[in-house]
Amino acid sequence: MKKRVGLILTGGGARAAYQVGVLKAIAELLPRNAHNPFQVICGTSAGALNAATIAVNARNFRKGVRYLNNIWKNFHANQVYRTDLAGVSINTMLWVTGIFLSGLGINKFKNVSLLDNSPLVELLEEVMPCEKIQESIDAGLLHALSITASGYGSGQSVTFYQGVSEIVPWRRARRVGIPTKIQTKHLLASSALPFFFPATQINREYFGDGSMRQIAPISSALHLGATRLLIISVKADETMEQLNRSDIGDYPSLAQIAGHAMNGLFLDSMEVDLERVQRINNLVAMMPEEMSKRADFKQVDVLVIKPSQPIEKIAERYVAEFPWTIRVLLRLIGAAHHSGATLVSYLLSEGSFCRALIDLGYQDAMARRDEVLHFLDVQPHRDEEMPQ
Repeated sequence: MKKRVGLILTGGGARAAYQVGVLKAIAELLPRNAHNPFQVICGTSAGALNAATIAVNARNFRKGVRYLNNIWKNFHANQVYRTDLAGVSINTMLWVTGIFLSGLGINKFKNVSLLDNSPLVELLEEVMPCEKIQESIDAGLLHALSITASGYGSGQSVTFYQGVSEIVPWRRARRVGIPTKIQTKHLLASSALPFFFPATQINREYFGDGSMRQIAPISSALHLGATRLLIISVKADETMEQLNRSDIGDYPSLAQIAGHAMNGLFLDSMEVDLERVQRINNLVAMMPEEMSKRADFKQVDVLVIKPSQPIEKIAERYVAEFPWTIRVLLRLIGAAHHSGATLVSYLLSEGSFCRALIDLGYQDAMARRDEVLHFLDVQPHRDEEMPQ
């Protein structure tokens, strides 16, 4: 079997800026004009936007990462959702009204969300030339790109993929892989945070954030032909998070409950899937080769890079960067204090916070420089750094 390195970029809203820092370090470790080193790229939620950008720029990996770096470090919330008074207040009132009316069986405001993400729609249509994905595939620079979204009607985790013709679609319990031509609508669907952003219609079904019901986030990369996987997580080690817990006996605010739900949505399934892969790897190591072949078990090398600091702690320092309208909205649901920092870390799409996460990702990856180089099977290389 041909060896293919897969890249998995998980969901996490604004936390996805951390992924850019890791990719920036990798780009510096590779030769200046190196092609994309990841033959299979899988993105979910905000990670889908990063994944598509790398796929579009597969001919020059450093160029693609530099583009991501420039986008994220200069981000403002108003590029993702409306932050003006009219946009926030009207959408909030319609959302509350919609909840009330739906309880009465009236679905007049069924397409309303807490935030209006029309700025993100305009941004993606302007900066994401999705037609170049096929060019990367035809040039042999990319084996497959996948974007995962969750179907509200079917209840399935749907992985939309674009790749070489040899890839076979799959169907498993609550998850399917469907070949398609990746477009802006797939990225919007995958990153549509439930309640906060509106669902996106693809064909006959409405889809929301791909992290919902994604019970096996690693499996898509394996179905697409990856034999080893680099996973960029957006969650620090649990031991570190335990050390930073405080006031756990206080009754949770609405924001704290929402942040807890976000963690469950974005982070838990990956940890469970990683444990599953490790168990299978241990089992394969103990089995005779002939038996593992009959059982169709394969060893999968996995490298996980995760934050060395809790991202919610970093987010606490940048809450004041939110536009005042969003700060008021967050204060109403109890996100003004540190108990709401987890929720804030998903929504804080401001350049100062994103730059802090990019720097953290860069330092974390560089601290594991030798591991990364060995995993990618490339010779050590370091020339002048990319612009900050």
